[in-house]
Amino acid sequence: MIESHQNAKFKTWLSLLEARGIKKHQLVLLSGAKLVNEFLRERPERAVELLSSAKLPQLVPPVPVYALASPLFRELDIFGTGYPLLVAHAPELEDFQTAPPKGLELVVALSDPGNLGALLRSAEAFGASRVILCREACSPFLPKALRAACGATFRLKLAASAMPLAEFNLPSAYGLALQGDPLTRFQWPRNLYLILGAEGLGLPKQLVYKALTIPTTGQGESLNATVAAAIALFSYHSSRV
Repeated sequence: MIESHQNAKFKTWLSLLEARGIKKHQLVLLSGAKLVNEFLRERPERAVELLSSAKLPQLVPPVPVYALASPLFRELDIFGTGYPLLVAHAPELEDFQTAPPKGLELVVALSDPGNLGALLRSAEAFGASRVILCREACSPFLPKALRAACGATFRLKLAASAMPLAEFNLPSAYGLALQGDPLTRFQWPRNLYLILGAEGLGLPKQLVYKALTIPTTGQGESLNATVAAAIALFSYHSSRV
């Protein structure tokens, strides 16, 4: 039973709630029965340890199990699931190198982990071939991002770049904007980069891309970036089936 905040393992687990700790230890913290059990079934070799203050999952875990005092467990269980938490090795992100796209490659600058996770879920559902995270994007391995992605984080092909979005110079680049070619009449190419700007900021003015827009009633504010991306991804997917 681990009962002290000063315990070295607990300090490591606590650091996995932030991007800095995830990067330092190359570990992620998974929560929720569905995500934990799915990971243990599909990727048992990447599991490291299970953290519990109550009952264990139905599966026999292939890793050591650590019992935590309830106050410590609650600090790690930020969603209040009460279900055992899984510590696992973080997948390595490939380094992005500019090249002609293959399929629909999504370039992302989202800084909110919930939005990024939801986007990854849509990217998987509608067949994005790769998701590229630019400098502005948050870590896809933050707990909130992992939970929103519902496992897509571990099935998608992910890449990262140290460049800010404004410096991306991509062939066959398209971006979602308030003004542009209506998505309803757009003929999707097979291979392209689809660029999604940061929340509320849109795409940098110096970026070169073909602008696409989603027609709306014009009432209220523009669409949430994640919602707009999901609509565009669905449109691309529909054109290919």
